[in-house]
Amino acid sequence: MRALYRYTPLAAVLAAALNLSGCGDQIASAHAQAPGGMPPPEVSVVTAAAERLTLTNELPGRLEATRVAEVRARVAGIVTKRVFQEGSEVKAGQVLFRIDPAPFEAAVNSAQASLARAEANLAQATTTVQRYKPLVETNAISKQEFDVAQATQKQAAADVQAAKAALTTARLNLGYATVNAPISGRIGRALVTEGALVGQGAATPLATVQQLDPIYVNITQSASEALKLRRAMSAGQLQKAGKDEARVTIVMEDGEAYPHPGKLLFSDQTVDPSTGAITLRALVPNPDRFLLPGMYVRARVEQAVRENAITLPQQAVQRMPNGSVVMVVGDDNKVAPRPVKADSALGDKWVISEGLKGGERVIVEGFQKAQPGAVVKAVPWKQAGAAGAQAQPAPQTGGQQQSAGNK
Repeated sequence: MRALYRYTPLAAVLAAALNLSGCGDQIASAHAQAPGGMPPPEVSVVTAAAERLTLTNELPGRLEATRVAEVRARVAGIVTKRVFQEGSEVKAGQVLFRIDPAPFEAAVNSAQASLARAEANLAQATTTVQRYKPLVETNAISKQEFDVAQATQKQAAADVQAAKAALTTARLNLGYATVNAPISGRIGRALVTEGALVGQGAATPLATVQQLDPIYVNITQSASEALKLRRAMSAGQLQKAGKDEARVTIVMEDGEAYPHPGKLLFSDQTVDPSTGAITLRALVPNPDRFLLPGMYVRARVEQAVRENAITLPQQAVQRMPNGSVVMVVGDDNKVAPRPVKADSALGDKWVISEGLKGGERVIVEGFQKAQPGAVVKAVPWKQAGAAGAQAQPAPQTGGQQQSAGNK
């Protein structure tokens, strides 16, 4: 009995060893070359997938009214009445100011009298010519007298034309005494009040009317970025965002996107020598008059389309002094560094233009566990928040920049 008690533990150990020997291969495979017999470290990966992306640059811009008209006094006189309400919407032709019309009415009456006198003189001269014509044929009067009568008739006809022109001018000045809105839009404050003498020697500004719907946004882009974009299009790497126009979204100073998208009108062909930038102009609807001239905004401009583009979370891309690098997990679960080209961002993702192809697995989290050549266990990465959806210019990095998601 004592011997049985002594050897029973030994027998149990041997039996356990024999039972474990059958699954030795499975244990070895589970610990695949891990140092110290530890399992491979776990890393989070995303699988690269090609997709069609619209590349959008977020650029600075200033708002500008599509039409601006300065209302000025075109005749001299005293302002008798301001008809409009400051800050209101006015229509083209609407009365804004009234200038004392009495002097211009008198000028019209005087011009009418001058025209009547000139027409009477013309009638008399015409009658004289008609009377002299048969007389000169019978030599009853000299030819010189007939020539003088004809010249007098022509002079009287010229006086009639001059009197008509003077009457037209007088009527125009009388019309200018009523100041109308030249365009439709929103009028600002009145620059003069009733009783002011205007138009004395110069066209006095009275008010300003601006058309705010739609409204222009003047955007600036560096010439180097524009040249790079054109080269990519010429090489076939990118396509135009639209046949005739590109979509533009306004971003306010507080970061909120304006709900009414606009369209890109043109890109200037001249580079500003002081800033090295070119100007782009877009037209944006402004039905609520929320956008005002002079406001500083950011404009997201859809400038190109990239076919078969690959995007990665920003923390998956490590920015090095000599370029960008990602860590790729191969089919053998080994980690290998891969240089890539990431020159633009899409929300919280980098757009990879070179270095990756669809189906490859890229590490997003767990970089300190993933040394080059090490065997790892790849698990799908779970995104914490929703990704943005607007393409932006890639930030410039002067030195090494590690992704914010590295752990």
